Amino acid sequence: MTTRSRKTAQLRADGRFWLTLEGMNFLGRGRVELLQRIRETGSISKAAKAMKMSYKAAWDAVDAINSAWQSPLVESGPGGSRLTEDAERLITAFLKAEARHTVFLEKLAETL
Repeated sequence: MTTRSRKTAQLRADGRFWLTLEGMNFLGRGRVELLQRIRETGSISKAAKAMKMSYKAAWDAVDAINSAWQSPLVESGPGGSRLTEDAERLITAFLKAEARHTVFLEKLAETL
C-alpha cells in the first residue's frame, strides 16, 4: 500500500456554486457563461458553438432559466437574442457571490 507524504499531499475544500430557486439549481457557472456568450454574439446558436455544446442543450438551458424566473432573461426574435436587464443583474450577482464562495473555500482549506 502506498501512502502519500504529508508534505506533498494537501487537503482542499472544493465545491461548485449555484444560485437556486425553490430548491432547484437555477444559475451556475455554465449557464452564466452561456448568458455571457449570448450577450457577446447576439445568438443562442453562436453561443452554443463557442461553448462546444449543441444548440438543443443551449436552448434547453435558456428555456429552463427563462421558465424559472418571473420574466424572460433571454429574449429571442428574428434578429437574434439579447439579455434582459434582469439577466445582467443576475450575472453580476452570481459573479460576486461566486468570488466570495471561492475565498471562503480557500480560507476553509487553510484550516484543514
